[in-house]
Amino acid sequence: MRKKKRTDIQHKILCAVLLTLVTASAGAQTAPKRPQMVVGIMVEGLSQDYLDLLHNHFTDGGFKRLMRDGATLSNVDYGPGVDAAAATAIIYTGAAPSVNGIPAEYVYDRERRRSRSILLDTAKIGNFTNETYSPAAILVSTLGDEVRLDAAGTGWVYSVAPDPAQAIIMTGHAGNSGFWINDHTGSWATTTHYKDVPRSISSRNYRRPISAVLDTLKWEPLLTPAQYPDVPDYKRQYPFRHYFGRKDVDRYRQYKASAKANEEVTSIAEEYLSTMALGTRGPVDMVNIGYTLSPYPYTADGDNRMETIDAYLRLDRDLARLMKAIDHRTGAGNSLIFLAGYPARPTSRRDDEKWGLPSGEFSPRKAISLLNMYLIALHGNGDWVTGYFNRNFYLNQRLIKENRLDASDVRAEAAEFLARMSGVSGVYTIDDIIASRAGDNANELKRNTLVKYAGDVVVNITPGWSVTDDTVSGAVNAPQVAREAFFPSTVIVMGPGVKPQTIDEKIDARRIAPTVCRLLRIRSPGAASLPAVRL
Repeated sequence: MRKKKRTDIQHKILCAVLLTLVTASAGAQTAPKRPQMVVGIMVEGLSQDYLDLLHNHFTDGGFKRLMRDGATLSNVDYGPGVDAAAATAIIYTGAAPSVNGIPAEYVYDRERRRSRSILLDTAKIGNFTNETYSPAAILVSTLGDEVRLDAAGTGWVYSVAPDPAQAIIMTGHAGNSGFWINDHTGSWATTTHYKDVPRSISSRNYRRPISAVLDTLKWEPLLTPAQYPDVPDYKRQYPFRHYFGRKDVDRYRQYKASAKANEEVTSIAEEYLSTMALGTRGPVDMVNIGYTLSPYPYTADGDNRMETIDAYLRLDRDLARLMKAIDHRTGAGNSLIFLAGYPARPTSRRDDEKWGLPSGEFSPRKAISLLNMYLIALHGNGDWVTGYFNRNFYLNQRLIKENRLDASDVRAEAAEFLARMSGVSGVYTIDDIIASRAGDNANELKRNTLVKYAGDVVVNITPGWSVTDDTVSGAVNAPQVAREAFFPSTVIVMGPGVKPQTIDEKIDARRIAPTVCRLLRIRSPGAASLPAVRL
């Protein structure tokens, strides 16, 4: 009896061991394969509304494929006040501007009293450009850095985008190269911070430059006017046609804001994939691509819906080309692709006054003059207000110190005065922002504010009002209309281990980087503190 009992116990142990081995084997078999390449796509102005509207007009290989085979996060939140550069930095660092160092593409330089690029670095030299940029302003590691360093620096990271900030932020500190289109020459440009110049870039700059084709290039509807949904009849009768003439000093900026630039970017990415051994060498490689779907600011009238829809349709075909090139390079299922949209720039043309909508004009120059006179009346003669930029008023810190005044008190006085001005719907001092006392979204505003570049007083412009002389170097020189409407952004992730699904709940944009890194099985960027989204 004792021997039989012992045999039974041994039998049970053996069965348990075999079951464990079988379970472990099954788990190993179902584990997703690690991607050989990751492709990051940033799209300025991408809206889920337009994706829904145009779904039946898309090809099978572009947006449809991404949404069908990937996970769609339809409600990604960046927080208030972000532009293309800040949004890109949030996605690629997994951290807010207050931590990653990129609050906007342009910031105010207190010493020079003018705006400048956040990425300006006079210690560097431009390549195919006079611009001197570098990623030094990015205070933390990025997705590109982590991919590059995962295999002891043997991973490759390449980026291409119309604008320098986007290209540099996507490339990171350690990437191989990041190229953008020069505003004055149309050349593909970079910074000497990056040492690699791909053959396809050199070939295009010397043999097939954008300047050589721009004279005859035109952007007109891809479809017949009747095929465009939700477009007024008059737009169908007089469809758009845009040229980039030699005599126009802004021809390259106009080109960069058009759907035609997206086609050029796609062609560059295709050449990267076809001429380099990306995704086939062992370590994970990365290609980053920047696109725009922002409302075209150079239209003849205020309604640019047809141009916007056309840009979506053209980008869909560009994505189909790109996906085909990815499949050819690494094979189906061996690449991780994430596409992240973010809010568009505000459009500058409005007819609110014509239709009786509340509107007005806020002049920062007049506000500076009036505020300075007010502070003179309180504290004596002096240049008390040194500048204004992007809703921020900057006070003369040196003068405040010389007069032995409390800086917080002077800021409070300035805020109280500005709050009474027409066109101002809210005023916060930097003290309010730091203490999370600035309005309904106080914590989010604090998170997206980098104190180093913030003004002493920040104003909210009344929605519908235009800011008449808040111009930025490199931006469209036109009044910008204030809007406070929430813009939900879309992120799509497709690749091994990603279950096709749609997630409508609000997702913090800082979670995208950890999500990508989890799927790649690499370390998250150093400042990424939020958990990955379970896909």
